[in-house]
Amino acid sequence: MTELRFRVHDVVAEQYAAAPQLSARLGIDELSGTVVHAVALRCQVRIEPQRRLYTDAEAVGLVDLFGPRSRWSDTLRSFLWLHTTTLVPGFTGSRQVDLPLPCTYDFEVSASKYLHAVENGLVPLRFLFTGTVFTRGDNGFSVQQVPWDAEATYSMPVSVWRGVMDLHFPGAAWLRLGRDSFTALQQYRADRGLLSVDEAVRDLLARASQGVP
Repeated sequence: MTELRFRVHDVVAEQYAAAPQLSARLGIDELSGTVVHAVALRCQVRIEPQRRLYTDAEAVGLVDLFGPRSRWSDTLRSFLWLHTTTLVPGFTGSRQVDLPLPCTYDFEVSASKYLHAVENGLVPLRFLFTGTVFTRGDNGFSVQQVPWDAEATYSMPVSVWRGVMDLHFPGAAWLRLGRDSFTALQQYRADRGLLSVDEAVRDLLARASQGVP
């Protein structure tokens, strides 16, 4: 039986990806001496917010997720960031692979809200692994499962996530609107000769702050 141990060495931004993506530099050790032909690896990555402290400004940004700080003893719990997969080539002993971590800037997703609200420091992550291990058997290949308790932890600098978002959305944030709201905003922009949706939103905010209908 194979005996696999996983370690996350680093998480870095993919500079030339078409969409925002990080990569986890993953180390895999096979401790029994078995020759591994391949691993079809699946991974669930979870954020563990209870493993760090937060400033008052960060707490304000986390109200939508966890409520006020007074409730955090009940609400601050691990939650899913993403699912990912990769195919690990054959190896004996140890192997390093890049595990893709596709990212989204959609603020309807809890992880995006959390990562945007955290201003600095480290984001505690837990990687939970499953999948299929292919080794040599008596009659060809042998198939085994990655043990259910295979996991690793890593504390990712929040600057890494911010960096990959700045790479794809420099100086911008992603906002989803209902179709009717978007159509009305576009009409507002056109009626006032504004050049962009961003200018339309700024104009609306200025009017609201001044009490102008």
